[in-house]
Amino acid sequence: MAKANQTEVEHCTYLLYFLPTVGLFSAVVCFPQRVQQEELDKIEKHIKSSKDKENAKPLDKPEQFLYQLSLIPNFSGRVFCILFQSSFSECMSSIMKKLDTLQRVCKALQDSETVKTVLGLVLAFGNFMNGGNRTRGQADGFTLDILPKLKDVKSSDSLKSLLSYIVAYYLRHFEEDAGKETCVFPLPEPHDLFQASQMKFEDFQKDLLRLRKDLRAKSELETLDAQLSSTHKLFLELTVFFSVKAKAGEKEVSLNTLFCIWHEFSSDFKDQWKKENKAILKERYEQSCQRRGCPLWSQKLNLQTNPNQVTQGQES
Repeated sequence: MAKANQTEVEHCTYLLYFLPTVGLFSAVVCFPQRVQQEELDKIEKHIKSSKDKENAKPLDKPEQFLYQLSLIPNFSGRVFCILFQSSFSECMSSIMKKLDTLQRVCKALQDSETVKTVLGLVLAFGNFMNGGNRTRGQADGFTLDILPKLKDVKSSDSLKSLLSYIVAYYLRHFEEDAGKETCVFPLPEPHDLFQASQMKFEDFQKDLLRLRKDLRAKSELETLDAQLSSTHKLFLELTVFFSVKAKAGEKEVSLNTLFCIWHEFSSDFKDQWKKENKAILKERYEQSCQRRGCPLWSQKLNLQTNPNQVTQGQES
């Protein structure tokens, strides 16, 4: 194996120092503006002419910088490779992160027991409300577009919605940690669902095609391609699982069609979930105070049993 000479090592060291120092973005901007031969000739001429002069004017820092870069063999090719490697890694990482989110959401909606429990409650309460109707009161399922409408179904006094009742029932009958910090949200997070709704499989294919053109076929791309195929298959299975049909003009159900519904429902559910958790926490605190005979609870209890106490106290 040939040994690198000292000059080559110095050049490589300078190159490796250059990129982290100026940053990737600056390197991308500077790369097309690298030193031209005409400029380099002037710089070299100045260096030669001032070599033996005692009071020669030194090069300014920009010229020194360009001159140092010009000494590096194959500078353009090396910088291009480093920039490409970095952008390639960033693009790969971005695609994989999106696919991971998409896979996680799909698996949760299809396999999560808590999701099944929530949907079971929606079906049960829907059948109960339609109990007087033989056709609608004995349904085996429902379409997903009903989910965002649950918040609009109000009680007779309009104080509670069907959604808030379902959330309260779930927390009080199926969640052991209700009212605690360890209470886990039963649905996929709204943020993940929103991200999934903004994705398109066509965009993934375009990104992979562009990467293949830039870097031919590599093992990383093969792995990414396999992950994309498995994610696409998982999503199609999910659409069949929920009996979602493609809209007019669509070849297949889009990510937006399915996940927009779930995003709205999950957001509404989480709002009620937070409120109900706070209510449960407050109830438990008051019950604890009542059992221990806390002064605050005793004072509150006295005010409830004798509301005139406040008025009497103010008059005195």
